[in-house]
Amino acid sequence: MKYRSLISRRVFLKTASASAAAAPLILTSCARTPVRAAKKFGPNDRIIMGVIGCGIQSRHLISRFTNEPEVQMVAVCDVDKTRREAAAAGIDKKYGKAPGYKGCTVYTDFRELLAREDIDAVIIATPDHWHAIIVIEACKAGKDIYCEKPLSLTVHEARQMVNAVRKYGRVFQTGSMQRSSQEFHKACTLVRNGRIGKIKEVIVNIGGTSVPCDLPTQPTPEGLDWNFWLGPAPLRGYHEELAPQGADYKIYPHWRNYREYSGGMMTDWGAHHFDIAQWGLGMDASGPIEISPPKGEQGKPGYIPLTYKYANGVVMMRNSEHEGQKINGVRFIGENGVIDVNRGFFKATPESAAADWESCPIKLYESRNHYADFLDSMRTRKPPICDVEVGARSVTVCHIGNIAWWTGLSLKWDPVKEVFYGSGSDEANKWLDRARRAPWKLPKV
Repeated sequence: MKYRSLISRRVFLKTASASAAAAPLILTSCARTPVRAAKKFGPNDRIIMGVIGCGIQSRHLISRFTNEPEVQMVAVCDVDKTRREAAAAGIDKKYGKAPGYKGCTVYTDFRELLAREDIDAVIIATPDHWHAIIVIEACKAGKDIYCEKPLSLTVHEARQMVNAVRKYGRVFQTGSMQRSSQEFHKACTLVRNGRIGKIKEVIVNIGGTSVPCDLPTQPTPEGLDWNFWLGPAPLRGYHEELAPQGADYKIYPHWRNYREYSGGMMTDWGAHHFDIAQWGLGMDASGPIEISPPKGEQGKPGYIPLTYKYANGVVMMRNSEHEGQKINGVRFIGENGVIDVNRGFFKATPESAAADWESCPIKLYESRNHYADFLDSMRTRKPPICDVEVGARSVTVCHIGNIAWWTGLSLKWDPVKEVFYGSGSDEANKWLDRARRAPWKLPKV
């Protein structure tokens, strides 16, 4: 059954592609149809999936999920014709003549994909500025969700995504897949079990913030619905750094460098490394209470890093070095030792702090496969390792750091109410959400 509030794809494409600079067509939500209850999967039931966003990260996710034997992908969606058709062709090639496989359908409008009742779960791998709208609509359409990190463009969006997942009973995995890597699990287990004593500081080495987009306009490639790519973001001309042409580009697009679409490396890598810091500190349901902006230039004399303070006195800094040493990912500094961790790297000082670590009494959720963990949670209906609340809290750390950076203000943060208070709060709270270009709105939960 199609959602009656959807317009036909033919009408949409004819109208929306008429001019990339034209005002966006008014489209209604697919959420007016009654919400579908969570499906109960039997041990041999196949999980049917669709993909929204077919860029470079999506290629990786499609490969990983199609390698899971209980999954069958049946639909892809992207505003770029070349990318969506290439993704569908790759899925068709993967499944070949698999029993019951009828081919991969392509869509331009994500709401048409969400309207399919046979799809159990969706992968969302669009630019950040689209995440919240699609996630909330997917919840209302009865889909479980694997959404790429960083979770959102704003703090408000992150909280509304949590609210939607909870209200509609969805399973949600954030793509901060470092939580499913043993070195990070080991590091956070040791920290939480006090193996290096009370934590005093955490140093996180990530890149910088995003800046307003000032790219010149280039001709829009044929087959790209640029107006739809922008969606709720401000209207501007096409540039290949935002949406590279073709389907086989090898570098991640630079839209993440620009404030209209992302929070820069602060959110892109922060959703990995700040996420690990939050895990190690036991702050998956909370966050820091004070933030101070950086001063000076990183790596230069007199530099003062972006600094967070937690209620328990722990200080976390974004910095590339500590006491003359290069920081490799995340460093936890305790009263009795140090733990350094990054992808494929782990070091405990002293080494004895990591001895027999698997016997630690405090056990953290363990996943060895971020993608299979999501599928397992779909069957059990229990939260996966990087549930939506985890993703929301981690990206909020990134966002409030960016706000302090952008405003140059030292700020106080209430992690319960998720608002700034005290001096400078009026200006800072304006950044907790953004205006959206009509007709796109954040769907009501």
